[in-house]
Amino acid sequence: MTLTTILLEAQPSAGGGMGGILMIVAMIAIFYFFMIRPQSKKQKELKKQRENMKNGDKVVTAGGIHGRIKEIRDTVILIDIANGVSIKVDKGSVYPIAEELPKK
Repeated sequence: MTLTTILLEAQPSAGGGMGGILMIVAMIAIFYFFMIRPQSKKQKELKKQRENMKNGDKVVTAGGIHGRIKEIRDTVILIDIANGVSIKVDKGSVYPIAEELPKK
């Protein structure tokens, strides 16, 4: 076989390039709708919840410490975790939790 024959066999047929581009565009669209969009919606919801936090709300830190908000400052939150024990944590590492239902 000559080099020319090998190169001619390796070339895609006419119109094959457009199908490849469409597949790439379809994969990007699927990736966006199944991964990027839901994640950005979660981040917006979490940001909204953090903005609506107030003193006395139950929260959990990224490290798993549960407590109640004592004071909210610009970039930090003071959290009561026990009687007379408060910790100062960054706002970005605090997650609001739903109030517990009363026990029967």
